[in-house]
Amino acid sequence: MIDVRKRFGKRIGASLVVTLALLLAFGAVAGVSAQEARGAVTVSPEQAKVQQFGLMAAAIAFGLGAIGAGIAIANVGAAAMGAIGERPEIASQALIFIALAEGLVVFGFITALMILGKI
Repeated sequence: MIDVRKRFGKRIGASLVVTLALLLAFGAVAGVSAQEARGAVTVSPEQAKVQQFGLMAAAIAFGLGAIGAGIAIANVGAAAMGAIGERPEIASQALIFIALAEGLVVFGFITALMILGKI
């Protein structure tokens, strides 16, 4: 049991590190491309930083919501399929629990849209 937790923790840690590195890289590129898209409009360095961090915050909100939903659906889905195997009449209840876990993605998406609306 301990080996499974260590491997799972290493995978989550590695995926978080890769996600943050990609966010930093894409945030810097998005900040430059946003300035180029405006053309003659000058953006102060402070505004550029706010935009970069806003884009990264939106990506983190959606990304972590999607990762959390994936983990939740993996666990709930496995348990639901086992329960349906024993008692097929509870299939509709099991699907409701899976849909509740899927709601995490929706909350992350809405949060990301709210953040993007502010910048």
